Amino acid sequence: MDELTTPVRQQHKFNVGRLQDYLSVSVNAATLAVRQFSAGQSNPTFLIETPSKSYVLRKKPPGELLPGAHKVDREYRVQRALCSAGFPVPQPLLHCTDADVIGTEFYMMEHVKGRIFRDLRLLGMSPVERTALYVAAVEVLAKLHSLDVASLNLEGYGRGAGYCKRQVSTWTKQYTAAAHRDIPAMNELSDWLMKNLPANDNEVTLVHGDYRLDNLIFHPTEARVIAVLDWELSTTGQPLADLAYFLMPHYWPPGLNVINTLGSLKGIEGVPTVGDLISIYCRCRGIPSALPQLNFYVALSFFKMAGIAQGVYARHLLGNASAPNADQFGQCVEPLAEVALQIAHGSLTGPTENRLFLQTARGQAVLQQVKDFMTQFVLPAQEEVAEYYSKHAQSSQRWHTPQTIEDLKVKAREAGLWNLFLPAVSGLSQLDYAYIAEETGRCLFAPEVFNCQAPDTGNMEVLHMFGSDEQKRRWLEPLLRGEIRSCFCMTEPDVASSDATNMECTVQRDEDHYVINGKKWWSSGAGNPQCKVAIVMCRGPSPDVGSRHGQHSMILVPMDTPGVKQVRPLTVFGQDDAVHGGHFEVHFENVRVPACNMILGEGRGFEIAQGRLGPGRLHHCMRAVGLAEFALELLCQRAATRQTFGKKLYQHEVVAHWIAECRLMIEQTRLLTLHAAQALDTVGSRAARKQIAMIKVAAARMACKVVDCAIQVYGGAGVSGDFPLAQMYSYVRTLRIADGPDEVHLSSIAHLELRDQLKKTQAKL
Repeated sequence: MDELTTPVRQQHKFNVGRLQDYLSVSVNAATLAVRQFSAGQSNPTFLIETPSKSYVLRKKPPGELLPGAHKVDREYRVQRALCSAGFPVPQPLLHCTDADVIGTEFYMMEHVKGRIFRDLRLLGMSPVERTALYVAAVEVLAKLHSLDVASLNLEGYGRGAGYCKRQVSTWTKQYTAAAHRDIPAMNELSDWLMKNLPANDNEVTLVHGDYRLDNLIFHPTEARVIAVLDWELSTTGQPLADLAYFLMPHYWPPGLNVINTLGSLKGIEGVPTVGDLISIYCRCRGIPSALPQLNFYVALSFFKMAGIAQGVYARHLLGNASAPNADQFGQCVEPLAEVALQIAHGSLTGPTENRLFLQTARGQAVLQQVKDFMTQFVLPAQEEVAEYYSKHAQSSQRWHTPQTIEDLKVKAREAGLWNLFLPAVSGLSQLDYAYIAEETGRCLFAPEVFNCQAPDTGNMEVLHMFGSDEQKRRWLEPLLRGEIRSCFCMTEPDVASSDATNMECTVQRDEDHYVINGKKWWSSGAGNPQCKVAIVMCRGPSPDVGSRHGQHSMILVPMDTPGVKQVRPLTVFGQDDAVHGGHFEVHFENVRVPACNMILGEGRGFEIAQGRLGPGRLHHCMRAVGLAEFALELLCQRAATRQTFGKKLYQHEVVAHWIAECRLMIEQTRLLTLHAAQALDTVGSRAARKQIAMIKVAAARMACKVVDCAIQVYGGAGVSGDFPLAQMYSYVRTLRIADGPDEVHLSSIAHLELRDQLKKTQAKL
């Protein structure tokens, strides 16, 4: 997982003195040390070191070259455009077309220091780390394909539509030009690809052309891509070709290890499945995850790899190959073509929207870990935590997190059970996490143990999706580490906040700052001393009067900013909910924050809110299912041990019917919520609005009813503090108001249902 260099190979040596003279204007160094990177089979790559700084040089290989190959000028151009757009690439520094300097055209870029994994199996990493790295890689690929090509100023960079046809033609020509013998499988594969071109070959994005894990530089300690390398094959065209190329190792034939960075990933624990990676990619791009003709794209990837292998072997025969084992590449071509033909005649479509609500293998494994952790550590700690809050009932200390919970958080993080709610970090889908959220719903403080507590989860989602690099560095990273807490300030005491457009808290621009004035309440978590930042929803600063939903913005406000005042903690049925940091009324009086604290942009508040509330509501609903399961468990225990009028409580028909009705409601709500989780995974938050609204109503109603039945069975004890039912009821009853009251969601459901029904009617006409 390092950057191995060797002395410059004999066939790639050049005049270092001439290079030093050429660089004297831009690189002030008395001496240059040059070593060659051992990886790479195409354009030779070198580490250029000066006493103060290091650089990377990419050049054409010497000698006779295949037509159209080794275009280092294209690499330089695309990296310059991407660097300007903020996409993670090494910063390009200069491009030299004068072959007299070192014998060939070349360009130089910054040397990015991080982790490069040459073995795609990621041996030596934990399963959780493997998952996180692969998820980060596919998210960056989705980010690349989401860029607007026109805004990158890459006019004429590629030919756009018809990419797949050109690829088949190009690699057929490359293979034919480099072939050292006739391989029937390659000829057959070329014919099949040309006859089975995908119907949607008109989609155009920027494509990398060689997107693999070993062409990425990861952060030294985090599962984050900080640079994408090797843009030699980049162009514009069909993005699914890039995705299939990245997925190719999942189909790689065991035992074919000549290309040492590629090998079979079968049986490697923690490497996400093809279906998982496709779901993550499609969710990031906001497209359906059922990919027709996936077999074509994977077969094309193998055809391209076979062509590359043939080209490497041809350069070996010419004596100018970069790869030290180039003489072995010739034996890869036929096996790769044969695998591609098997895939071509198979049926691959990726995950479909009709599958059952099944967790991935990783999701199942993490769920079992969470269950074991809950049983072993969390549930036994409930009494100790309750004693802490009882002891500090009249003390400010109650707003601090008990040491018991802090100790559990350390254990959870050491076990890798941390930030499970965020797919980009955990590698879990929303469906995977839904089952886990249900399990944590059995204990009110359990989500915090795994750093999965509201409102921090929603705030982290916002910063992950919409935050700037600086906002992520300052706030998201410490939140992910669990070093700080946050709150979300949206609801206001002086207006009907069920219509969020009523909000009156204002934000105004004042040169390089924003000034915020207004009142908020029900700011959950604000009472915890570790709450260091609030995301505040405000009207302004330049409201779009033509749009009800373009008049508000979200901005980050550090809680220690002058003018931020915590007025009072609110209570729910007399309880202050200190275990969650309380629910505070917070006033903002001429609060000034830097302009860089604005999230996404002015007037984008409702857009951000929609991205935040989808997953957040899902998590609340599945925790409500878990809470209801625990309430039913308590109900049954009481009904089996208490006796009235000569028989056990459960032998009374009314109680037996309550038990049956509770089970029916829980199962129905769980299925409805899992359906919403799957919709989030497959079609995205916007398309899943109806499903999300449905579970928001159903889950809170169901949990209220189940807990109410349990309270009734417990009698007076049920509403006392001796049992958790009263506290549970206050939580689930609040859910019928939080994130929009039931009535608002019912109106949304009706509107969306009518729309869908009318579409069906029109389609029949």
